[in-house]
Amino acid sequence: MQSQENVMPNRLKTFKNRGKDVEEMRRRRCEVNVELRKARKDEQLQKRRNIALVDEPQSPLQENNNRTQLNMSIETIIADMDSNDPQTQLNATQAARKMLSRERDPPIDVMIKAGLVPKCISFLSHFNHPSLQFEAAWALTNVASGSSEQTAVVIKAGGIPALVALLASPCANVSEQAVWALGNIAGDGAGPRDLVLGANAMPALLELIRPDTPVSSLRNIVWTLSNFCRNKNPCPPFEIIRTSIPVLNRLLHVNDAMILGDACWALSYLTDGSNEKIEAVIREGVVPQLTELLGTSDVTVLTPALRTIGNIVTGSDVQTEVVLQAGALPQLKRILQHARGNLVKEAAWTLSNIAAGNVSQVQQLINEGLLPPLIQVLETGDARAQKEAAWAITNFTSGGTAEQIVILVQHNVLKPFCSLLDSSKDWKTVIVVLEGIKNILETAEKLGELEKVAVMIEECGGLDKIEELQAHENQEVYKKASSIIDSYFSEDGAQDQIENEEEIAFSGANVPNGGFSF
Repeated sequence: MQSQENVMPNRLKTFKNRGKDVEEMRRRRCEVNVELRKARKDEQLQKRRNIALVDEPQSPLQENNNRTQLNMSIETIIADMDSNDPQTQLNATQAARKMLSRERDPPIDVMIKAGLVPKCISFLSHFNHPSLQFEAAWALTNVASGSSEQTAVVIKAGGIPALVALLASPCANVSEQAVWALGNIAGDGAGPRDLVLGANAMPALLELIRPDTPVSSLRNIVWTLSNFCRNKNPCPPFEIIRTSIPVLNRLLHVNDAMILGDACWALSYLTDGSNEKIEAVIREGVVPQLTELLGTSDVTVLTPALRTIGNIVTGSDVQTEVVLQAGALPQLKRILQHARGNLVKEAAWTLSNIAAGNVSQVQQLINEGLLPPLIQVLETGDARAQKEAAWAITNFTSGGTAEQIVILVQHNVLKPFCSLLDSSKDWKTVIVVLEGIKNILETAEKLGELEKVAVMIEECGGLDKIEELQAHENQEVYKKASSIIDSYFSEDGAQDQIENEEEIAFSGANVPNGGFSF
């Protein structure tokens, strides 16, 4: 017979339902990446066209010039761009820019076919004529704001190195316009982005972020910086983009919503990956300020700040603890009750990864009062938020102690949890719920409380739903449902319960004082 010293550790292990490895329980962004990216243009435009909302002439001469430009044909514009007269070149390029700045249906393809792009790129090197550089860069910005095919024309004509060279221009409007054009190119996808980064654009861009940089310029720079960090498959070279982390940390303290939002988006892309990438961001000390930003009412800042915090807690328990110590849980509790469903979903997803942590982290969820609002999401949230809340509950049951799982059940989780078995249209969510129910039943069995919990599940309609799932078209669903019925609701299951009660009675010292009451 084993000594009590050997029995206790083994028994204690059975009070934790770690059916899955912690890494398996962590749910990285890639799992929900497609869904989240469908609305990415609502979250942050990858490309921006520079539209001149006000282009007022400042003198009679300029007014006449304006009228002349508006009446110029594309053929005349291209011909005048070939002129040897600098003023004629400028007027023609400005006319082209104005056509491409039209709010509706700019003639990008017509301009491309007429040969505009190589002419504009050649003008970028006219450092003795900054006005011409500016107009050419603006025209190229708007060409690159179009389709991938249109952006590719700028790339193939050698636009990237020419625009990167302009980042060092002494004329602020020229360098800013180059920033904008490069942001559009990098925003076109991973390939164009890497071409921009490969042209040494990152250090040149970071040089432009100074204490005296005007807010209007800083907004464009930070937006472009976020596009440098954006896109996956492949991710941008981390050795290049990690150089932006100290700058992004400083930008988190700027009092401007657009700058804060884009800085947070950049950090969300940086943390959307391996633990090593997450660690590089954490070491820079961004977590406390990110956590502070979770309290903002401005959703343009809150959304990417929450996304970044969510990505960080997909990392190790140690990395998750940094977020918890920064005070994120009270903020997440508030966001769970936000009017915007997408934010509720993101908060629940974040909590699902915290629930996949160690016992201490699960306990912090309890102590901070996260269970009631999380269960409320199970009851009244939209389908996407309910799915994330279900993951949080199941991860809680997988990693929590028996005592913690008892507390969860005492919060009346079973009814809304079981309701998802037939209300959810997503079979993956059904499997997640079944896994959580199995964990709860397994814990109850170990505590000699199986009959009580089985009755609770039956009374809230859960048993009927599980029985119906035995006929589900998905093989994994019906197998899991059948396994639960066979193990916990059949006569054989009842016999196992009797034997288990006898075992617990024999080693009753393993049940905490006062016992457990569901």
